Amino acid sequence: MDSKSIDAVIPVYKPDKKLERLLDMLSRQTRPVDRIILMNTGEVTFPKRLLHIHPHTELMVVKPEEFDHGGTRQRGAEHSHAEYLLYMTQDAVPADEHLVEYLATGFLDNRVKVVYARQIPREDCKELERCTRSFNYPSQGCVKTKEDLPRLGIKTFFCSNVCAMYEKRTFEELGGFVRHTIFNEDMIFAGGLIRAGYGIAYAARARVIHSHNYSGRQQFHRNFDLAVSQAQHPEIFSGFPSEGEGLRMVKQVAGQCLRKGKPWLLGGLFVQSVCKLAGYKLGKIYRKLPRRLVLMCTASPRYWEIG
Repeated sequence: MDSKSIDAVIPVYKPDKKLERLLDMLSRQTRPVDRIILMNTGEVTFPKRLLHIHPHTELMVVKPEEFDHGGTRQRGAEHSHAEYLLYMTQDAVPADEHLVEYLATGFLDNRVKVVYARQIPREDCKELERCTRSFNYPSQGCVKTKEDLPRLGIKTFFCSNVCAMYEKRTFEELGGFVRHTIFNEDMIFAGGLIRAGYGIAYAARARVIHSHNYSGRQQFHRNFDLAVSQAQHPEIFSGFPSEGEGLRMVKQVAGQCLRKGKPWLLGGLFVQSVCKLAGYKLGKIYRKLPRRLVLMCTASPRYWEIG
């Protein structure tokens, strides 16, 4: 796909040094992107110097009350005329100059319509998060199709817009991202893609530096929103609960902690796991909860204000 056009779409909120580094690394790629579309939310002013790091950078303004995880990214897609869309978050920095090249290589398999990158931890990443990253983003790449559902379950749908490339024609044929969603627009689309008979590639050689040191409380809020998104889309997630995959991750991370001779990390793993599970369980039954409790549990209160 050397001759195919690629546009990068990046939602932005209060840009910092990581976005500057991201744009710089995109300008150095062995396989260049044609345009970078920044979807800036919130601040009226935007550091104009960032628009000159990459020679083809455009700025779109999104009002805070109009931001939506799916809808804002969909607007970016509609603004693009490229054949492929590269979605990234502003804190995902390409690890080298080959990111776009390795993502594009995934489409050599005709089944594949989405390719997502490996996320490697930042220097300040805590040990538990490093172990979790290695579970979700192993060193070996793969291609996932409908045939993998009995073996992988919900993991078949796993995809992350922290860094993922989409073939735009198929993206449009399947309706793009859901316009109004609390979270998880990438897996909602990926689930529909798999069910439609297409494939998703995990390109382990395509790497971005990205990690967070979330507290147990933050994990609770994120998993609440994740479960809400799944409950709202039973056509995708029905029959594929996340609990089994979560348990498998806990077992693997616990094993890593012991093999590294750091059993004291198991206490933190237990606390985080309880927080994740509690948030997920409450999110699955959010329709039965009083609105006040929902607003206490969510990480996205504006979503509930909008609708």
